[in-house]
Amino acid sequence: MPTTATRFTLLVLYTDRMEECRTFYSALGIGFTREQHGHGPQHYAAVLPDDSVFELYPATSERRTGAVRLGFSVDGATCEPRLKPGRHLMTDPDGRVIEIYAV
Repeated sequence: MPTTATRFTLLVLYTDRMEECRTFYSALGIGFTREQHGHGPQHYAAVLPDDSVFELYPATSERRTGAVRLGFSVDGATCEPRLKPGRHLMTDPDGRVIEIYAV
């Protein structure tokens, strides 16, 4: 077994529905900041409590929206609308199934 734990440090979703996705994920308690690096596209970035980064980028012909399954653990009391404790399956604006475990 490795001596160091493996964890995700970056997740980037490409979307044709930037504002709708920002609204969806923000309702789960994820705080985004609008960013732009040099001449790159404007996008949204959030640093999660474990210091991993979650970003929403506009889809392009080279980087299309794809099928992804995501899971988040969230404080259900801070979600809009509030979520009762337990497992919830939701669908984001691009049709991705998101598994939410509300505590």
